[in-house]
Amino acid sequence: MHTLAFDGGPGPWILLFPLVWAAVVFGVVTALRRTVWRGRGGPWRRGAAGVDEKSPIAVLGHRFAAGEIDEDEYWRRLSVLNEEFGRVAKGGRS
Repeated sequence: MHTLAFDGGPGPWILLFPLVWAAVVFGVVTALRRTVWRGRGGPWRRGAAGVDEKSPIAVLGHRFAAGEIDEDEYWRRLSVLNEEFGRVAKGGRS
């Protein structure tokens, strides 16, 4: 049985077609990342583009990550900030 033979069959070149399609998909994704998705963080980070790095909650997160405050202090301050600056406003609307 000659499945990849040249006489009457597609030959070994048939094995290159999946590589060609992978290159096409890679090229399209790369082109989209360099043009359309630039500055928006891509389709997988929709909410991250609107985050203000100077907001009190972000500053608190940076202080916790840097080790300036411990976990108990972080959660205590975060609960107070969420009441005033939280993402969900009173009444359930964001």
